[in-house]
Amino acid sequence: MAKSSGHSWRFKARFRRHAFGWKSQPAIACLQEAVSEIKMVARIEPIVGAEGAVALLERISLALENVDSSSGAIGTAVNHTIAELVPVIVAAPADASTRAAWLERLFEAHSADQIPYIERLADYWGELCGTAEVASEWADRLIGITRLALSPDKTVRGYFHGTSACLSALFAAGRHDELIELVRGDIFWPYKRWAVKAMVAQGRHTEAIAFAESCRNPWASDRDIDELCEGILLSTGRVDEAYARYALTANRTGTYLGWFRAVSKKYPDKPRAVVLSDLVQVTPGDEGKWFAAAKDARLFDEAVALANQTPCDPKTLTRAARDFTEKNPAFAVEAGLAALRWLVQATATKSRAPTFGRPMLTPSRPPRTHTGATRFGAGSAHSSTARTPVADSWRTSSDGKWDSHDPRRITGHPAV
Repeated sequence: MAKSSGHSWRFKARFRRHAFGWKSQPAIACLQEAVSEIKMVARIEPIVGAEGAVALLERISLALENVDSSSGAIGTAVNHTIAELVPVIVAAPADASTRAAWLERLFEAHSADQIPYIERLADYWGELCGTAEVASEWADRLIGITRLALSPDKTVRGYFHGTSACLSALFAAGRHDELIELVRGDIFWPYKRWAVKAMVAQGRHTEAIAFAESCRNPWASDRDIDELCEGILLSTGRVDEAYARYALTANRTGTYLGWFRAVSKKYPDKPRAVVLSDLVQVTPGDEGKWFAAAKDARLFDEAVALANQTPCDPKTLTRAARDFTEKNPAFAVEAGLAALRWLVQATATKSRAPTFGRPMLTPSRPPRTHTGATRFGAGSAHSSTARTPVADSWRTSSDGKWDSHDPRRITGHPAV
């Protein structure tokens, strides 16, 4: 077992068992601070930084057990934390015994991960091993249980937390044929993607893409498959094929502008007008949402056409009109007119919306009047005289017609 570095880590006081409540934002902020602290130390003392990374990964699950993970924010933050800490551990110039101790601690933490938060750590196991020899040793250690977990016999197969670690170790050890054979009969895409990577490592690029395409099913991530296949084609110089088959679906982000920028950045030789046109075609009915992307690409005519084709956020259009008042007055006018158009249409649609559940005012239950009469009691003279004009005349209406200006008034009776 490696000796403790003796460094005093600030994050250890925060990452205790059940240290966080149900809110995710405080936990996310503490994760970011912890990663910054570790990376800062690792620049000066790599081994101490790696020791801190291992210590944080050991504590994450226990500290976050009570955090509400329904939004996915805390899970995403933990995955980013793992992605940033793994290179710190891999790059540390540790001796064999120290790295072996780190691997044992991380594997134990991964085994005890009940939520699970650090499940993705297993995908980096081959890198964490440091050398092909260590990776092969871990593969031998885990492959027996992994074979049972992936067995086609339903009475034998089951879940094993170390399956991804075993596949990652096999890949890092260069045991590609063994890896491909191990997952060939399974249907779980996160496992089968390791076979695709193994085929690519063997130079079987076309076969790897065909195998990935055959893995599509309702439980597989189409975007992940597209992204992996796109990377294979780009690595072999087949840029046009990569764009035609996968670019528009593999690079989707949370916003339309981000989506356009991601595709344009990856394919700089493609005219931006062509990229925009292709993206518009794959999202029929959302043409207006591409206005910001067209404006960002300085395709002003296309932006105006898109903004007038389907609804576009009036706020986005108004900002464009303000920003281009002097740079491009004609475009600013068109953007402003489009903003007014969609704003008026949205207001008209809202005004025509049915008002289900709105309480109706009926003559049998007149509104309570907050006059001095109510404070003297029902039997006083003040009470009887004060209630007559509103309540009594309301209930004794002869024609029962409502006054259009005030629902409390009845046509033919004095105003209240």
